[in-house]
Amino acid sequence: MRGANHVLAAALLVAVAAHAQAQADTAHAHPAAAAKPAKNAAIAPAGKPAAEAADAHAHHHDHVAVPADNPATVDHVPPEPPQHVMAPMSDAEMTHAMAMDDTAKLFMFKLDTFERAKSSDAYSSAWNARAWYGGDFDKLLLRSEGEREQGKTDARVEAAWNHAFASFWDWQLGVRHDFGGGPSRDWAAFGVQGLAPYWFDIEATAYLGEGGRTAFGLRAEYELLLSQCLILQPELELNFYGRNDRARGVASGLGDAELGLRLRYEIRREFAPYVGVVRKVRRGFDERPFGFERVDRGETQIVAGLRMWF
Repeated sequence: MRGANHVLAAALLVAVAAHAQAQADTAHAHPAAAAKPAKNAAIAPAGKPAAEAADAHAHHHDHVAVPADNPATVDHVPPEPPQHVMAPMSDAEMTHAMAMDDTAKLFMFKLDTFERAKSSDAYSSAWNARAWYGGDFDKLLLRSEGEREQGKTDARVEAAWNHAFASFWDWQLGVRHDFGGGPSRDWAAFGVQGLAPYWFDIEATAYLGEGGRTAFGLRAEYELLLSQCLILQPELELNFYGRNDRARGVASGLGDAELGLRLRYEIRREFAPYVGVVRKVRRGFDERPFGFERVDRGETQIVAGLRMWF
């Protein structure tokens, strides 16, 4: 029993000695709490007053310390304040400086297609151009399109007042003049043009001509961006007429239709050569020695051309 007491006393002595050694190691690694400054107190570097060190600490209290050998990680330093106050500007001066004048008059010319076509039995040339002058809401619009084949030209030109009545949509009121391929015809025109859902560009125009003639034209196109410079453009154009006009070779109903697929490469946005294929269908009349003969024919053309605008 006495031997067991001696063993227990020895174990207690060893535990007390180990605890004392641990306390000594902790005191050596960390200064005593009494020697530490208060939590928010500033430590003044050697040679600097404590107040100056406190101000410096207060100025940088939101900054995270970074290694001195990595200046790229230093916090952003704001620029110097402006040396001169900007003078007051009138609305006209502000509009001019920021180029935000909604009433400014602008001009644009666009040669949408200018091409040479090859069918199974003939070559032809065709164009589709437009120009406008005016502002964002109202402008004067000019359009022209036509085709020349085997020495014969069939073309038309339109002039209209264009007014924006909704986001991406305009109405147009004007006149149209047909020439070549028979006697000239004049029409009053009313239509709408705009960007339909899914980015389809739509033109729909109704015409009223002399002698009670009527017509309706519909045009739709879409641009598929294959890359930043390569664009595939399908296009559909339909023209309907209210009655026959044998002198100009036009039949009532669907007079002509065109479905095209053109692939262009934009060297610049304003300048793009293209190639494509076009399917044309025509219903009308051809002049013969003994009168007019009804014809319904279609042809497929390989086209190459140029698109440009400025």
